[in-house]
Amino acid sequence: MTGASSKPTLLVPSSTRVEYTDVPPALEASLQSEFAQLRVVIARSEEAFVRELRECEILVTAKIKPEHYALCRKLKWIHSPMAGVTQLLFPELIESDVIVTNGRTVHAVPVAEQTLALMFALARRLPDCFRFQAASYWGQDESWRPGRVPFELHGKTLGLVGLGAIGREMAARVRPLGMRVIAVKRDPSRGGEIADQVYAPRQLCELLAQADFVVLAAPDLPETRHLIGRSELECMKPSAFLINVARGSLVDTEALLHALQAGSIAGAGLDVTDPEPLPSGHPLWKLPNVIITPHLSGASDRFWEREASLLCENLRRYLARQPLLNVVDKKKGY
Repeated sequence: MTGASSKPTLLVPSSTRVEYTDVPPALEASLQSEFAQLRVVIARSEEAFVRELRECEILVTAKIKPEHYALCRKLKWIHSPMAGVTQLLFPELIESDVIVTNGRTVHAVPVAEQTLALMFALARRLPDCFRFQAASYWGQDESWRPGRVPFELHGKTLGLVGLGAIGREMAARVRPLGMRVIAVKRDPSRGGEIADQVYAPRQLCELLAQADFVVLAAPDLPETRHLIGRSELECMKPSAFLINVARGSLVDTEALLHALQAGSIAGAGLDVTDPEPLPSGHPLWKLPNVIITPHLSGASDRFWEREASLLCENLRRYLARQPLLNVVDKKKGY
C-alpha cells in the first residue's frame, strides 16, 4: 500500500454465493479508470475484506458484522447494492456519522415485473395449468368450474402496502391494464399522483377490504413485523390474493397458512417467506392456491448495469461533495 495509502480506499467485497451479484471485471476496470483519485479494492475473500477495513473510506456491501465495523477507522459511507439495509443497521452504525445509501431504485423494475408475473399467474390460474401439463392432462373442464375460471386484471384493485420506488413502479405498470391503485403510506399526504387513494398505516384494513391483490412492498422494520396477521387477513376479501415481495417477516406465516387452508383468501404469491428458506416439509409448499418463488424478485440480467450507473453517479457526487442519491434514514431504517 506504499504510495497508494494516501488515496481514499473504495472497498467492494465480491465473494458471494449469488453469482449475479459478483462484481463483473468490466465494472472493476471502469472504477479503476474513472476514479483514479481512489484506491479501488475488490476483495474476493473474507480475509482480504477484513484486511482492508482499517483503510476503507467507502464500502459497498449489503451487510457487515459489528466486529468488522469496529475495525473501520476511516469509514464515511456505506452503499448497499440491495434495497433492504436491515443487516447494516446495528446501534453502533446508526449512531455514527457514516452515511448509508441503498439500491432501492436498482431493484424497482425487476421486483415490479416479478409482482406482475405473480398477479397474472394467479389470475390466469397458471398453477392449475402447470399441474395439468405435468400429468399430461387436458384440464379444460376443470378450468371452467365456478371458482376456477381465469379472470382479468382489468377493473381490479391493487392495494400497495408501501409506496416507495417499488410501489411506484408497480403502480405505473398496472394503470395501463385498467387497474385501480390504492396504497398505504406513512405520510398519506404524499403519493396522490401515483395512487387513486392513499391511506395512513392506521387505515390498513380499509385498504385490505377493497383490494383484489394486496402487494407488500414495505421495509423490514420492527414495526412492520407481522404487519399482516390474523386480523388483517380477516379484513381481506375471500376472492383476494396476497403477494409478498418485501420480507417474510411482514407476514405471520401461521395466520397466512390458516387463511389459505380455510379459503378465507383466494391465494398468495410469495417471493419471501418466514422462515427463509422455507423448510422442505412446510405445508405452504403443497397448497394449490400458492405460488412460491425463491426470493428472486430482485434478480436481473441488468443488475450491474443499473447498479454501476447508481454507484458511479454517487461516487462522482461524493468526490465533488454533493448530496448523494438514495440516502437511508438510519433512524427510520429505510
